[in-house]
Amino acid sequence: MEGLLIPLITPFAKDGSVALDALEELAHRVLDDGAAGLVPLGTTGEPATLTAAEKNAVMDTVAAVCRDRGALLIAGAGSNDTAGSVEAVKALAKWPEVTAALTVVPYYTRPGEAGVVAHFTRLAAESPVPLMLYNIPYRTGQVLGWQALRQLAAVPGIVGMKQAVGAVDEDTVRLMADKPESFAVFAGDDLYVSPLLALGAAGGILASPRTSPPTASPRWSAPGGPVTWPAPGCSAIGWRRCRRRCSPSRTRWWSRRCCTPKGRSRAQAYACHCCRPVPRPPKRRCRRTNRVTAESRVVKISY
Repeated sequence: MEGLLIPLITPFAKDGSVALDALEELAHRVLDDGAAGLVPLGTTGEPATLTAAEKNAVMDTVAAVCRDRGALLIAGAGSNDTAGSVEAVKALAKWPEVTAALTVVPYYTRPGEAGVVAHFTRLAAESPVPLMLYNIPYRTGQVLGWQALRQLAAVPGIVGMKQAVGAVDEDTVRLMADKPESFAVFAGDDLYVSPLLALGAAGGILASPRTSPPTASPRWSAPGGPVTWPAPGCSAIGWRRCRRRCSPSRTRWWSRRCCTPKGRSRAQAYACHCCRPVPRPPKRRCRRTNRVTAESRVVKISY
């Protein structure tokens, strides 16, 4: 597993139902723009607001696109309940296209590092698909040190992680310095993807490239050439230049209030005529002024 993976929003129709036709169009558009794979039912997809039938419909739609396009499919699954998470990952056996399950560190309950290791060890033992961990402590309330991360990286069945700690901290650096070769670390924070790539990350699971089609792929491929990973002739100097060019736009984008980062992604998809920017409660619809800003930044954010 490597490359740029895009977490998909779940488009909703005007009547509040899941707009599966818009989801299919959006999935194809993302892959056309150069992504290596798709991540449905992550937090960007608002799975907590979907019924079981709607989740299955989303997976059916995205799995069909990934099968036809030969793309990676990383499905969001799991919660802060170990038994419920086991059932969620087992359900993914219905879709042979699934490459791995993206499963978040147990949130809110903060079980401690030993509890997190035990949680994921059980999931890996019972899951029919490989696991990718989602480490995002500023949302889960649970911090994992490098010793726990290395321990998890060595668990059979755990093949990678999305690292979104809001920095390139010491634990991340020490993990990258001595992780198993088969363990793929993906950057989860748009602002820190470049330094993580320099440390040896396999790619990124990032929302901001979804906001700038069709100009997202040059950051991950040779200008004017086929999509490859990493870019041919890529060097540390090249990545630093890219970071200087990209980071100011990403910083402005993610710091601007437009409901939530997920709301901004939804507004961007609307700007690309894929769907209406309709969220489900408790999320709110972006104000018109913010949607206009989102539409303008489809053009302005260029990689």
